[in-house]
Parts: sequence; C-alpha cells; structure tokens
Amino acid sequence: ASFSSVSGLQNGARVEMAGVQIGTVSNITFDKEVQQAQVTLSIDKNIELSEDIIASVKTSGIIGQKYIDVLPGGSDILLEPGEEIFNTESSLDIESLVRKFIFNTENPSGK
Repeated sequence: ASFSSVSGLQNGARVEMAGVQIGTVSNITFDKEVQQAQVTLSIDKNIELSEDIIASVKTSGIIGQKYIDVLPGGSDILLEPGEEIFNTESSLDIESLVRKFIFNTENPSGK
C-alpha cells in the first residue's frame, strides 16, 4: 500500500480489522518514483481481503503507537498475495494541526 505520510509507523506495527489483529507491517520504504511511502503488510493467510478495502494509518489512543486499520470492501474480487492496496488514508499530522490552530488563533484574519 502507498501512503503520502506514515509518520510514526514502524516495522512490526499491528494491522487490524474490526479491532482484531490480522497481521503486521513487515517493511516501510520510500518510493522515489511516486514520492510516497510504500508499506508492505503481512496478513494472516486465512484472511480474505477484497480489492476495494481501505487501509488507514491510525493512532492507538491520543498519543499511542501507529497501526494500520483495514476497512472491508464490498467487491467480490479478492486480493492475491503480493497485490497492492490502492485505497489508503495517511496518518494525521497532529503537530501540523496544532501549529495551524495556534497560528489561526493568534491571527484570525490570516494576515
């Protein structure tokens, strides 16, 4: 799966579906060609995932560890081992949000 940001995600992080661990993050690299993070997931071989699942980088609790949350899709076409997850959502950058909030609070007109 490709993400624009996986800030804080680490190898070995949990991959969950419906709050249950179904795998782990096995590798994180940077794809220079598309300038995105490429995350390889190792999913339990007994879990069937449809081609239209959504993989999101989430945080456990307010400041907890990052993990991948998988939302099921509705397609009848299943992903085969090694195929790519195309629907992804990157991690929320809390620092940027706080910075933006502070800046906008101090200067609400944006000038």
